[in-house]
Amino acid sequence: MRALLVAAGGGLGDTLLASPLARALRARYESVDALVLPAHRALAERTEAFDEVFEDAQPSRNVIRALRDQHYDAAVVTWATLHTATIPFASAIPIRVGQARRLYSPLFTHRVPLRSESGDRTTHWTQILLDYVRVLDCDLADATPTFVPTQADEAQARAIHASAGAPAAYGLLHPTRGLSHASERWPTSGLSALAQSLGDRYGVPILVSGSVNDLSIAARIAADGRATSIAGTTGIGAFAALARDARFVVAMDSGPMHLAAAMGVPTVGIFALQSDEPDRWAPLGPQTAVVRAIYPCPPEHRKETCPDFPCVRELDVAGVLHALDGLHVALSEDDPS
Repeated sequence: MRALLVAAGGGLGDTLLASPLARALRARYESVDALVLPAHRALAERTEAFDEVFEDAQPSRNVIRALRDQHYDAAVVTWATLHTATIPFASAIPIRVGQARRLYSPLFTHRVPLRSESGDRTTHWTQILLDYVRVLDCDLADATPTFVPTQADEAQARAIHASAGAPAAYGLLHPTRGLSHASERWPTSGLSALAQSLGDRYGVPILVSGSVNDLSIAARIAADGRATSIAGTTGIGAFAALARDARFVVAMDSGPMHLAAAMGVPTVGIFALQSDEPDRWAPLGPQTAVVRAIYPCPPEHRKETCPDFPCVRELDVAGVLHALDGLHVALSEDDPS
């Protein structure tokens, strides 16, 4: 028996947090494939959860034809839209699990209400997603995502590490949330202070990561925070390898935060806005902590609409250091505390 996990939507974190469902499905299905966005293929191929990865690319008829040829017994759709609901239906997959209470929900044979739509703000998103496979009598005790860098990823990470001139011990700071539309409004003063404090307290150089879109942000943070920018140089696999070998990772709520946590490194996730939901989106891994919002954001200030992100400017640096101390990250010998 074969199953297809349709996780074609959202950001990298959404796809990574959906991948444990593949492990759960193996309780009933011999093989589990994935349908993901083209930009997320590299991530899905490195999770070890999937036998084969397909891209949700245009034209859709080619995707449907390829999936129809696989003769799946079931499909689970974690990111439901009319488009992603239509694909399993048009691919003639007999069992189709997806979100209830939507106009396109009749395309699913099993319709699952989302707990988050009933006022639940504390259950972790992985547990909410597992409800989709629980209707198929599949479940999972440990929903921590897995990710395995390739040899090429390892080589790229070593090259980046060498070019940055960092010693064996270093810390990694990921300062953005993947909100490209907000990059011009993203303040850096609080993050620069954080980078400097991290380096001083733990006695290691700080590498500032980010995408190509984050180059100017990372450069400003590095210059003001006495750190080194590696933004724009890492693919998803190389970032994971660098994160795994770091002393610690501090990251804004983002896909890289989830990836670092999955690699087992001490990881602190920063949830700066009052509208953030750290219980739902907390990083999952053996050594993780979150820093919750302290800035009094107005109710209308959400990550998509905030005009200037004052909570990031007034970042809780002390809270981040306290969270890392709680993960037993070794202090610099020069630290007086």
